[in-house]
Amino acid sequence: MSAVKAVIWDFGGVISSSPFEAFARFEAERGLPTGFLRTVNATNPHENAWARLERSEIDAEAFGALFAAESRALGHEVDGRDVLPLLSGVIRPEMVEALRRIGARLKTGCITNNFTAMQGSTMGSLYKADIMKLFHHVIESAKAGLRKPDPRIYLMMTDALGVDPAHCVYLDDLGINLKPARTLGMATIKVGEPGPALDTLETLVGFPLR
Repeated sequence: MSAVKAVIWDFGGVISSSPFEAFARFEAERGLPTGFLRTVNATNPHENAWARLERSEIDAEAFGALFAAESRALGHEVDGRDVLPLLSGVIRPEMVEALRRIGARLKTGCITNNFTAMQGSTMGSLYKADIMKLFHHVIESAKAGLRKPDPRIYLMMTDALGVDPAHCVYLDDLGINLKPARTLGMATIKVGEPGPALDTLETLVGFPLR
């Protein structure tokens, strides 16, 4: 790829651990099929309750009822208000260190799908000021009225950073969010465990991150 000028990050599942582990525990405790919550979220993904919450079109109360209806239609009713606390994760210090090192040499951005009620939830603790300040620019779906994977939100970031997508690396834990970034010309990294992702990122940026 062309020389990297900016690295753009997702937050949950990248800077912090993935909520999918909490989803799995919840499903086991409730006797739900494995992967059920992700199935609900993946059904009608651009207009479902989750998408509308992250664009600030509905509040947490309405989300609870809509998610319950959507999950009921798939065979198992779950109140969406019970799902929101599962988004809490653990900060990954190795990713924060990589962010610091990259920020000293290149531009950095964060595109995160979130919701207005997040600051009052356990997820709010993830948005620690000292970490968010490390990014040169942050775009939150709840404030932008757009959410990933809408291509426009990626272009909002590259415009704000003043870089061409072809000079960007984008990290996310969801393939659906990586696809539009790749289509725009960015190099993409699907993040699972931090180690392999950082191996690839080091190769792309050309300097050590650990």
